[in-house]
This record gives sequence, structure tokens and C-alpha cells, in this order.
Amino acid sequence: MNVVEFLTTNMILNLSIASWAIAQLLKGVIILIRERRLDWGRILGGGGMPSSHSALVCTCATAVGRMYGWSSPLFAIAAVVAVVVMYDAFNVRQAAGEQAKVLNYMIQNLSELTPETFGKSLQELLGHTFPQVVAGGVLGVVIGYAGCELFVF
Repeated sequence: MNVVEFLTTNMILNLSIASWAIAQLLKGVIILIRERRLDWGRILGGGGMPSSHSALVCTCATAVGRMYGWSSPLFAIAAVVAVVVMYDAFNVRQAAGEQAKVLNYMIQNLSELTPETFGKSLQELLGHTFPQVVAGGVLGVVIGYAGCELFVF
């Protein structure tokens, strides 16, 4: 079995999945170092440093550019999708997380309303800060480029 056949038969997809997994594991390592605890919710969930969404799409775009050319239509599509995903991770999902914090606070502090009134608490860590998105993007570019150098060219 060669490297391309490890997860799928597609090198770009394999590298993208690998960068997502590495970003998720890095979240756990960062929390383990900072807070001295293992947080499976952070390792398996969204949000946090680095952005696995950014790593995934930047690896894809970088590998496409490296394999098919930086001026190819495939790279243009991958780059546009990467920008949209990173914009969403930073702006839309970050705002939704901030709104969840406010709503959770309101629910917890109104004596006549309890969390049971509305169901479970809302997930507050949905999006990413700008540094988290950048870190995920850099991780993705590095893995996409290095993976192509190691396994394709």
C-alpha cells in the first residue's frame, strides 16, 4: 500500500483529513499544557486554537495549487472555498458563539426562567478568533505543501 491509498485514493483528500486531525489533536495538547487537563470536548469539537476548518481547506487549496498549478481553475475554486470557510469560521460562527454566551447568561440569571425551559445550554465555542483562523490556515498550507513535496514530487 502506498501513501496515496492510506485513507482514500486521493492524495489531496488524505492530506486535508490529516491536517484536520492534526489541528484537532493540537487543540488537546494546547489545553493539556495550559490547563493541565485532557478535554475530549475540545479535541472532538469545533472552535479553539488552531482552527481545523482553516487547516482542512488551506491544505486542500495548497495541495491543489502545488499539484495542478497556481493558475489552474482547480486552485482558484479551492482558494475561493477556503476563503469562504475561513470567513465563516471567524465572523459568522464567532458571532453565534458570542450570542450563545449572552443567552446562556440570561437563562442562568433569570429566576423565573431555567435552562430546562429552553432545553440544553447553547454551545458557546462555535467559531474562531482571527489568530485561530490564521494558525489553522498556516498549518494547512504547511501540510499541503510539505505533503505534496514528500509524497508526490
